[in-house]
Amino acid sequence: MSANEETLVRVPGPVNAHSHAFHRILRGRTHEGTAGGAGDFWTWREQMYAAAERLDPAGYEQLATAVFAEMVVTGFTAVGEFHYLHHGPDGAPYPDHEMERALARAARAAGIRLVLLDTCYLSGGLDAAGNPLELNPTQRRFSDGDATGWVERHTALREALAADEPATEAEGAGLVCLGAAIHSVRAVPVPALRVLAAALAPGEPLHVHLSEQPAENQSCWAAHGMSPTGLLAGQGLLGPHLSAVHATHLTEADIAALGGTGCSIVMCPTTEADLADGIGPARELADAGATIALGTDQHAVVDPYLEMRALEYGERLRTGIRGRFSPTELATASRAGGLRSLSLPDNDDHILVNAHSLRTAGSRVAQLPLTATAADVHAVVINGVEVARNGIHTRLGDPAALFLTFTHEHREFA
Repeated sequence: MSANEETLVRVPGPVNAHSHAFHRILRGRTHEGTAGGAGDFWTWREQMYAAAERLDPAGYEQLATAVFAEMVVTGFTAVGEFHYLHHGPDGAPYPDHEMERALARAARAAGIRLVLLDTCYLSGGLDAAGNPLELNPTQRRFSDGDATGWVERHTALREALAADEPATEAEGAGLVCLGAAIHSVRAVPVPALRVLAAALAPGEPLHVHLSEQPAENQSCWAAHGMSPTGLLAGQGLLGPHLSAVHATHLTEADIAALGGTGCSIVMCPTTEADLADGIGPARELADAGATIALGTDQHAVVDPYLEMRALEYGERLRTGIRGRFSPTELATASRAGGLRSLSLPDNDDHILVNAHSLRTAGSRVAQLPLTATAADVHAVVINGVEVARNGIHTRLGDPAALFLTFTHEHREFA
């Protein structure tokens, strides 16, 4: 059945609060381990590093344009890009923020709102005793050397993005803004944390990967005698401006601290399933006072409705109880939760969803978070412009063709 005016429902535009655009290269490969064995998070990370070391600004822009176009046609209207590919493969800085500007151009080409979460990444992790490790060769391109180096580059980047701001909405004015991120407590030493926090502009969002893996918690306890959440709390970093991404392996004290200070929690359910990371305590966090948002992280799937559904299904699998999040709460996480996490004001961005498709027919409109998929997104309007219709980008065409062109021109990623 083709959609018509009577079958379409207007829905406020979903927000993707956590993305790593270049991870899209690895879709479908997370099961691949070493020597024919099953993969885990750490074998996948080696594949991710191999991809990271080969991207240059031109290739990054081409790939990100395809990724952002895919987000748009599936219904996402804004994205928080957790970005740490700052420098060249040898760690030498590009002359003028080439990688960051590539992302900004890609977002404007796709017509999506972008919060560029400029990420600090200073150490290669923690050893068994909790001591910082040296950066490996790939990680050198992530690092600014120290916290002061990150602050200086972040400040200059803000000025560069402002200088690039288009004159009109038709050219993408108002779509791109800057935020900040701490990669993780294993990648940013404690003395650097307060330096970063003090450098943020008023209202600037701060994101951090938090307790994604048990090994992260174990190394933090070894180094500091406390959990990653406790470490951030001790540095005064918990609060409404902070978004903890994943928050999978938490103690009751962690949950109380994150909720009690009003943090946002960005769950990425399809990625957390794809990487076998585990199921985080989303309901407990929400009940404690945290705001739940949703992201696609490494883009195993790009579909706002599947992220909503996976949040609720994860809770059902974890607890054996249905209705942990109502359809309204799922829709709120996908929209208002994402806006809050990225410090974006409310806007008129919206999607039109076919309520009479093979998937949605028979369900009530309020139940769309539990029945619809991206295939039911008929049209996407961002910043007053229709940017997608029936899975095709109005300016860029079919995102699948963009990906195929990228892999044809960059066969090392095929």
